[in-house]
Amino acid sequence: MDQASDFVVATRTALAQLTALGVQYSFSVIGAIILLILGWLVAGLLSRWVFNGLSHINGIDATLSQFFSNIVRYAALILVVVMVLGQFGVQTASILAALGAIGLAVGLALQGTLQNIAAGIMLLVLRPFRVGESIETGSVTGTIVDVGLFATELKTAEGVYRLAPNSTLWNVPITNYSRLASRRHEITISIGADENVDVTESKLIKLATADKRVLKSPAPAAFLSDFDAGSAKITLRYWIGSKQWWDVSRDMTKAVKIAFDKEPETETPQSSEEATA
Repeated sequence: MDQASDFVVATRTALAQLTALGVQYSFSVIGAIILLILGWLVAGLLSRWVFNGLSHINGIDATLSQFFSNIVRYAALILVVVMVLGQFGVQTASILAALGAIGLAVGLALQGTLQNIAAGIMLLVLRPFRVGESIETGSVTGTIVDVGLFATELKTAEGVYRLAPNSTLWNVPITNYSRLASRRHEITISIGADENVDVTESKLIKLATADKRVLKSPAPAAFLSDFDAGSAKITLRYWIGSKQWWDVSRDMTKAVKIAFDKEPETETPQSSEEATA
């Protein structure tokens, strides 16, 4: 009889404790669910706010805006998870320390990747080149197809696809052939020492001004660039729109060659070209 009474008392005590624990943790679970829902909504709201704010800043790329908005969103969600764990009595200080150690380990393991991300952010902010522009670096030449956080896609003049890590583009000088509206081109020819320099210069300027694609300002110019005992070099310098530079420079070079090939009074001069960007 005493054993039955003790069993009943122990059962009632266990049920009472379970009920108390259930009530206690039910509130914690409900609070955690509410906190997760609110945290999810706040994280999304902060993400959209950051994206919209950065999108209105002139010069900030959409890729960069999305990147920072995602960072804010995930940071908010991590904070919410830590707060939820704190609802159940978990020591959040140890969790934060563990997250810091994990972040440090991942950063060391992905050092090269993080360099590309940092370079990608700087490229997207400073915009030394944009999609459709032609560039040249120490090892990369081509037209920009896409600029990402990790790498930049290019298309070479031969129609070859090239993917360049951002760190290789950020750490070297970049020549952008498309950024400015106009570019200069030069053609240098050799004439005999007894030929009239002024006549040759006038003929070169006339050829340049005859092409409507050659810019009127700055005006084309021709000058004596070098000479020796047997010959003289005359240089024609003129400006072209950047988009037409390749076609006009080649057409003008051909026109100069044909014009001096047809020179009736003098022996056909030996010509040479020097094209500078």
